[in-house]
Amino acid sequence: MLRPLVYKTLRGLKVAEYWLTARVAMAILAILRILPPDRALNFIDSAARKIGPMVGRHRVAVANLKQAYPDKSDVEIEKIASDMWGNMGRLAGEYVFLDQLFDYDPDAESPGRVEVIGKELFLKIRDEKKPHIFFTAHMGNFELLPVAAATFDLSVSALFRAPNNPYLAEYIFRTRAATMGELLASKNGVSFALAQVLERGGNVGALVDQKFTNGVLSTFFGQQCQTSPLVPKLARQFDCDVYPVFSVRLPGNRFRLTLCDKLELPRNAAGQLDVSAMVQLMNDTVEGWVRQDPGQWMWFHKRWQIRGRTR
Repeated sequence: MLRPLVYKTLRGLKVAEYWLTARVAMAILAILRILPPDRALNFIDSAARKIGPMVGRHRVAVANLKQAYPDKSDVEIEKIASDMWGNMGRLAGEYVFLDQLFDYDPDAESPGRVEVIGKELFLKIRDEKKPHIFFTAHMGNFELLPVAAATFDLSVSALFRAPNNPYLAEYIFRTRAATMGELLASKNGVSFALAQVLERGGNVGALVDQKFTNGVLSTFFGQQCQTSPLVPKLARQFDCDVYPVFSVRLPGNRFRLTLCDKLELPRNAAGQLDVSAMVQLMNDTVEGWVRQDPGQWMWFHKRWQIRGRTR
């Protein structure tokens, strides 16, 4: 009798914690909404740089940075970590202002807050009438891909990982869906949902730079890691083109989204797509982006933690 009661009590406390955390977070975002976007984002950047080093994930970020950059000094490592926290703070604040910040107009004569490199590729993909896969990383504001694609009348079904907090997850899903179209939560069965999108000639987008338990053994910054084989397996199944795309923040609360040429997919002697080789190719591509501006990548997840069996 006691054990079920304890379990139920602990579960209730966790639900209450989730609810309170979500309410506080949404209240802060509502207050930020009152401010002009530039002032609000600059404020949250400053606050995140102060608060970030106080949380446990800061130690994970610093440890990861030291693994990736063994030649950098402690001062340089802390500078990158501080930039990362500012970047994460801005990302959270930008949910509130996304409709105001995304002002990209393909036909505008003067640039706005958002510039897009690869306009011709977006138009080419739109007109091909066949399935495509986009992959990106936690760089800059990585939410811009489906928003930018929609500007070119190109629908992208985006795969995302919902927060553990169900109240925050619901808020983020609702906020994202208003501007990003179809969203697919990363959970059991999502591979079938993505396959259905591709089967009907649609396009999917996925983040590929997080640890994936039981994933393909590969390397990132010279360290062993596990990476999801989902994108390579879908590309092999539907024989579709795969496009890398990444975002970076620019000074003055501006953004650049770059759509790169499609990957030359590695194949084995039988002509089939080599899943392991493509996983490594994606990791190498993301590493190249991160090295350009390491302060814009999300260093606080346990990318090099090996768990479960490897493939």
